[in-house]
Amino acid sequence: MTSPTRTLRPRLLGRVAGYLFLTTGAVVSVIPFYWMVVASTRDNAELFRSPPPFLPGGRLLHNLVSLQHSIGFTRVMANSLGIAVVYTVLSSLISAMCGYGLAKYRFRGRGLLLGLVLATMMIPFQVLLVPLFQMMSNLGWIDTYQAVIIPFLANSFGIFLMRQAFLDFPDELIESARMDGAGDLRIFYRIVLPVVRPQVGALAIFTFMSQWNAFLWPLLMLNTEDKYTAPVALYTLVGQSHVDYSGLILGSFLATLPLMLVFFVFQKQFVSGLLGGAVKG
Repeated sequence: MTSPTRTLRPRLLGRVAGYLFLTTGAVVSVIPFYWMVVASTRDNAELFRSPPPFLPGGRLLHNLVSLQHSIGFTRVMANSLGIAVVYTVLSSLISAMCGYGLAKYRFRGRGLLLGLVLATMMIPFQVLLVPLFQMMSNLGWIDTYQAVIIPFLANSFGIFLMRQAFLDFPDELIESARMDGAGDLRIFYRIVLPVVRPQVGALAIFTFMSQWNAFLWPLLMLNTEDKYTAPVALYTLVGQSHVDYSGLILGSFLATLPLMLVFFVFQKQFVSGLLGGAVKG
């Protein structure tokens, strides 16, 4: 007969090993952020000292003032926030409407249209740069915010995610609402959309994060410093003969804080939305 002690010992060892693994992973993940805090409070000379500093210094305010003077950091953060919010709202709405149409409307060529949408996910972004740039130039949209926002509003990933979410919605409820006299828009906004709120929230978070981190396309479209987004403005700190590493790291750290805040506040909705949209194929 196996004693209780021998039975519990492997479970205890496995649990301890699991906690050690998770703790090690958490510490390794936190180290880069801690180094960003340390580097943000030091000057460039101190960062290259051997051994490097391990404790925060006293130049945070100086680096903040220098960063604001160099790139107008509050302005570029406001630019990034405005572009990301507008893009997130419009892109999420378009993705939800397209996904609803592909999931609940029966029409000829629906499968082919869905295949074309999914096929666009395999097209490298670099292939689209030249034709998109030429298109924006012909429209006279160079150095405008609409050139940054409009070309990518119809997101194939978002359309597919929302389609998967709407597939689980009962068709009987939609038909019942139509028999009661409700129009298609009212059914979509008042009945269907609230049910898939977790998936819409997950899509909104993913869209906001991707647009906030966008670099190459805003770099090509925006030529005026007052219109720069945070990633583009931080790129200007990298000069040919001098790089302000303290300011660059401080700006990168501050630009990361909104993403961390959004994810920590809505992480449950993000996870549940992604899992909910992947239940049915």
